[in-house]
Amino acid sequence: MRILITGGAGFVGSSLCIKLKEKYPDYSIIAFDNLKRRGSELSLKDFQKAGIQFIHGDIRNNEDLNSVGVFDVLIEASAEPSVMSGLNSDPTYVINNNLFGSINCFNACLKNKAKLIFLSTSRVYPIDLIENANFEEAETRFLFANKQTEKGLSELGISEEFSLSGARSFYGTTKLSSELFIQEYAAFYGLQSAITRFGVIAGPRQMGKTDQGVVTLWMVKHYWKQSLKYIGYGGLGKQVRDILHISDLIELIDIQIHQIEKFTGKIYNAGGGLKTSASLMEMTMICEKITGNKIKIDREKENRPADLKIFISDATKIKTEIGWEPKKTVEHIFSDIFNWINQNEEQLKSILK
Repeated sequence: MRILITGGAGFVGSSLCIKLKEKYPDYSIIAFDNLKRRGSELSLKDFQKAGIQFIHGDIRNNEDLNSVGVFDVLIEASAEPSVMSGLNSDPTYVINNNLFGSINCFNACLKNKAKLIFLSTSRVYPIDLIENANFEEAETRFLFANKQTEKGLSELGISEEFSLSGARSFYGTTKLSSELFIQEYAAFYGLQSAITRFGVIAGPRQMGKTDQGVVTLWMVKHYWKQSLKYIGYGGLGKQVRDILHISDLIELIDIQIHQIEKFTGKIYNAGGGLKTSASLMEMTMICEKITGNKIKIDREKENRPADLKIFISDATKIKTEIGWEPKKTVEHIFSDIFNWINQNEEQLKSILK
């Protein structure tokens, strides 16, 4: 099998390339990336060691995609992933990359009669509906209340039945638009495809920063004893996200590669769920425990645009229908990131510190 992974030098893409090559050494794995994000260039040595082909290209350019040649599966992991993209800057790049670039990928799949695995996002769900949900405030976190008025929302989080009506960020809108196009391609062109809405993904190889990769950022700041800040919602640090370990994502993608018929025509949430979730305050406590370091944390009461006090993916549907569920705990995730930083400290210092 010949598998093309766009965004292949990024966190998710490079992890997929390496793990799939380890498990299936006879497969041809091609990493395709424009190397825009700092740190992505570090993956190139790993690709060379593992026998993974790298193509320096951009999904916005059809000539670059055509240079790949024939492939059987395309895993679209090339998004501009920042929720802030376009909110604090010109939205042209996020729209061109995440929508028009993705459509180029869909057309490449048609040309090659290839399967498509599309990594979408929980950010397709509207901000105001989530922010206006009934919630409770515990000692260390916000929680969704048991009683809710919106369909698809419970104490377990947000399911696929939740309304898609409302603003969600340019990032979320480009991803939702791509989902709609995939459904058209599937209906009219017979494209075999899998659409999965992921939330916060974390683990080794992630070059974390404030607007994307907060789990790695939190560990980095504790590791090198630098300050952090609780931003928004009174500066209490009670905002909550569910977290998915990269290895759990790879396990799901592996199923999709080999059993895509189970996913075509459906959309699934895949996140850590309530069980694998943490607030910023709880993340701080975990990082202090693992590193032994206590750092200064400032507080900024004002909310940032498009922020959410809580997001938990209700992944009951995929567990019931496919049998997939996360295995790694929040503590596992932070420990794995700590060990990765510790083992690659000199290499990562100039990028992450």
